Amino acid sequence: MARPVRFNVQAEADVKLVKEGPEGYAGEGFFATSLDKVVGLARANSMWPLPFATSCCGIEFMALMGSTYDFGRFGAERVGFSPRQCDVLMVMGTIAKKMGPVVKEVYLQMAEPRWVMAVGACASSGGIFDTYSVLQGIDQIIPVDVYVPGCPPRPEAIIDGFMKVQELVHNRETIRRRNSDRYTELMNSYGIQ
Repeated sequence: MARPVRFNVQAEADVKLVKEGPEGYAGEGFFATSLDKVVGLARANSMWPLPFATSCCGIEFMALMGSTYDFGRFGAERVGFSPRQCDVLMVMGTIAKKMGPVVKEVYLQMAEPRWVMAVGACASSGGIFDTYSVLQGIDQIIPVDVYVPGCPPRPEAIIDGFMKVQELVHNRETIRRRNSDRYTELMNSYGIQ
């Protein structure tokens, strides 16, 4: 005996294709909003991270890319190792002072707009290594958008930090922000033209 097939004939009329879309005007069969909001939504959901891992935080990032945490569901499926193709520089682990210029060069090779995450205590503040050879936070050489605490931070904390970057890109990042006087002043304070 065949089982009866049941269809959902009482479909919801208020179904949204995008969970949190940009502000705008919706009508019958169309949606209008500003270009910078659409660009922000597209950028936030298609970030390409560049992992710069030197220590144990890199192991946590490897766990993050596995099937248990599935970093790809946040639009970061493609991890790039070419700075010219990536959006987010994820600095993880201890950065020696000799490595500082390398981190800055990688940052400068990234195309605008670019964001930086300092993952772990060592990248954020030098961690337990308060010595002459360890950089006491990467914010001494490049601007940092999001700090992820922990030694090493759990993969959930890295996901939370990445979601903060997505929130920054989607809600507060406009097309014109990078051309502002404040941003130019910030770059000049780091010696970046």
